[in-house]
Amino acid sequence: CSASTNKPVLTLFTKKPCPLCDEAKEVLEPYKRRFILQEVDITLPENSLWYDKYRYDIPVFHLNGKFLMKHRVDIQKFEDQLRKLELQSE
Repeated sequence: CSASTNKPVLTLFTKKPCPLCDEAKEVLEPYKRRFILQEVDITLPENSLWYDKYRYDIPVFHLNGKFLMKHRVDIQKFEDQLRKLELQSE
């Protein structure tokens, strides 16, 4: 089964420290087998573009490269989008 290679990628734009990001990751914990979490530290020099864009908004989440949500995890929205992507890849 090649489903594991087709997992959606959830990108978390974060920096240290980020209590809201930690909170968001806890909320997403039950879903973690269904996506690949990719963390982008916006304070790194190579991520300065994201820093300029999101420094006042983290945590920011992109799902498969598309903006999904910021500040808090909207579980309903996340589940809906995740399900959509899972159905597409079947």
